[in-house]
Amino acid sequence: MTVFLSFRGEDTRTNFVDHLYQALNQKSIHTYKDDQRIKKGKNINDELIRSIEDSKLYIIVFSKNYASSSWCLEELVKIMECQRKNEHTAYPLFYDVEPSEVLKQKRAVAEAFAEHENEEAAGKWREALKEAATADGHEATFIKQIVEALSLDLRSIGFNIDEKLVEMESRIKEVASSLGEGFDDVRMIGIKGIGGGGKTTLARAIFDQIAIQFEGKSFIENVREVSNASLFGLKTLQNQVLSDVLNDKDFSVSSVYDGKHMVKRMLHDKKPGSRIIITTRDEQVLVAHRVKFIHDDNLLSDKEASFLFNGYAFGREIPIQGYEDLSRQVVRYAAGLPLTIKALGSFLCGKNEPEWIDALDRLKTIPLAETLKKLKLSYIGLEEDHKEIFLDVACMFKGWQKDLAIATLEICGFHARTALKVLEQKSLITNYDNSDSHKCLGMHDHIEEMGKNIGTKAIKCIRFYTNKLNPYTVVKGLGKMKELRFLSVVFGGHFCNTESDIVSPDFPNALRYLEFNQYPFRSLTKTLLANNLVELKMAHSKVVQLWEGGERKVFRKLRFLDLSCSMLSILDLRLTPNLEP
Repeated sequence: MTVFLSFRGEDTRTNFVDHLYQALNQKSIHTYKDDQRIKKGKNINDELIRSIEDSKLYIIVFSKNYASSSWCLEELVKIMECQRKNEHTAYPLFYDVEPSEVLKQKRAVAEAFAEHENEEAAGKWREALKEAATADGHEATFIKQIVEALSLDLRSIGFNIDEKLVEMESRIKEVASSLGEGFDDVRMIGIKGIGGGGKTTLARAIFDQIAIQFEGKSFIENVREVSNASLFGLKTLQNQVLSDVLNDKDFSVSSVYDGKHMVKRMLHDKKPGSRIIITTRDEQVLVAHRVKFIHDDNLLSDKEASFLFNGYAFGREIPIQGYEDLSRQVVRYAAGLPLTIKALGSFLCGKNEPEWIDALDRLKTIPLAETLKKLKLSYIGLEEDHKEIFLDVACMFKGWQKDLAIATLEICGFHARTALKVLEQKSLITNYDNSDSHKCLGMHDHIEEMGKNIGTKAIKCIRFYTNKLNPYTVVKGLGKMKELRFLSVVFGGHFCNTESDIVSPDFPNALRYLEFNQYPFRSLTKTLLANNLVELKMAHSKVVQLWEGGERKVFRKLRFLDLSCSMLSILDLRLTPNLEP
């Protein structure tokens, strides 16, 4: 956003205009001040015309000799022409001259204009002077008043938003409602959400909107990456903050410790009102810093996602003819995540239909690397047991009732309630109510995809449902999964046990939860240790005795047992001393 300064150099350049120009620059208001204009020329050049057209605001500094310059008058005609368009605004300032003198061209202004009386353009120049003198601007004496008034107007005109991000204005208004009025206090606002969900874009738009009202401002991106990049990462961030806020690009701190105290000392005398906007995936970061205003950055709706994707893929709001269904498939895959939408839109831009189809087929088996990399950052920072539970949710517990998932995870030896809360705070899982108003575990499709991509390296949980495969096929190889701790095998059909005398299958000794309905064997294998099992469910099974060969192993940790509708007729409770009712 540019402000254009129109003035008569010999009257004001070395005093009023120079001070005004410096004050505007200190406010980071980009200002065009033409110091190289040809004084005796009558026609302003094309570059100057473009500068006027590209500017949104104009400051016209009327002085006693302003009207003596045909160059200034031509500038004024062009400015007023742009002023008639809604997106341009002119502000007349009167330096050592009265507004009525400009309006009616009297006294000093009349004397300055006298030499133009016979000019062909005299008529349009007079009209421009009248129009400018009556413009809805500011008749201000002090530069500070001018700059403050201009800052407020700049705020209302607009700010930098990715034009492809539809509905951004409503999101900005929602967060801006927490900013308060006047900015005389210190307030922190948090924006929390999934990686790649558009938090930084939203924060940047808000920053661009309000920054003009602050004496110092700084926008720090990629804090994690910069701070972890090297030993000097935090110093780099401190230097940027101080350089930006103090408007001193050569500023440098000697150490992180000195930088911390320097920030406090050098910013102490700045205007006290401030706004700090923090974006994070981890809500606990905001809670720990006592941030009262926390906004969840919601994912895009289908409509928003379609507009965004089409903007990147086709450069327009709707797909080109013949690509409507393919576009819908891409948007469905992206599941409202801006990072994925933009990446796929940019990748597919300009490609033909077979290439689109190939890309979509690839996504079914190979997730988008850029998305997985971004999402994996939240996983990397987890404690080891929380990583395990995250992978369990991604691979199996997504969609489960929360209470049931907690109970099952506790069986596996985890502190599940705390862990699930942490995962929720870090935007890795969500909670939602199902049709029966039970709380269930949710997870974004791409986070699930990321988790499964990690989890396949060492399988620890299996939940298997089938009404087609033979149970004997299912159990093959289970004994080789040494780290398997959760196994749930549910058959939807009925299988005749024609192989009941076959030796029982090997189960890994790490198992803590074993569910196997319609278990087709007569017992558990001798090789299975009884030390770890906490829950055993074998309803409708062919079990006639717990242990193969009449072994009497004790289930010391077993708390839950379900052998309903099985062929077991007698159970020695001494083998299960810790069963719960």
